[in-house]
Amino acid sequence: MKKLGILFASVFLLGLVFQSCNNGKTYAEMKEEEREAIKRFIEREDINVISFEQFQEQDSTTNVDENQFVLFSETGVYMQIVAEGNGERLKDGRYEILVRYVEEQITSDGIDSLSWNTDYWNTDYGNSQMVYPDAMMLTKSGKSFSATFTSGIMYTVWGTPYVPSGWLIPFNYIKVGREISGRSKVRLIVPHSEGQSDASASVYPCYYEITYQLAR
Repeated sequence: MKKLGILFASVFLLGLVFQSCNNGKTYAEMKEEEREAIKRFIEREDINVISFEQFQEQDSTTNVDENQFVLFSETGVYMQIVAEGNGERLKDGRYEILVRYVEEQITSDGIDSLSWNTDYWNTDYGNSQMVYPDAMMLTKSGKSFSATFTSGIMYTVWGTPYVPSGWLIPFNYIKVGREISGRSKVRLIVPHSEGQSDASASVYPCYYEITYQLAR
């Protein structure tokens, strides 16, 4: 719990730094910096960007061995499907989804860790403490999705229940099931316009590794 408190304090201070740094910059300048940061990240990570048309030709898959990410040009989100999952494509309705994730801010120089809820925290006493996954309530209507967090670290850290719209894009292409061993897994590059509240306000992109699982 001590480490969790330190994380929240660090995120708060980081937000103040960004707010101070962004003073005096126009929105257009901040968006240009964001585009440059994403470009440099793609180059550093040797990411092979493919078009949505190629993605469809590959049966809506990305070749992980070739480090392929599909670009959704309308949103600016890049996605790699690491594991489609052992479940089924979601039908119209409401679902409780459990999420494990790592969130990192993409900067011009690299990445900075922001928040995460991987399975265990290492405590100051030399042992591990289990962390529960974040939970969201997801609604599907046709190809449209909306969702709110009902519990978890994303809700706590960023102070808002809304799920970043960039997190919802994969649901049209993955199969979400209940088995932990068959969880869907994706990697995302999410610009501020599709991101969490602080990213939207401060205009910065984030990199995510996320697993999705139906609640039991």
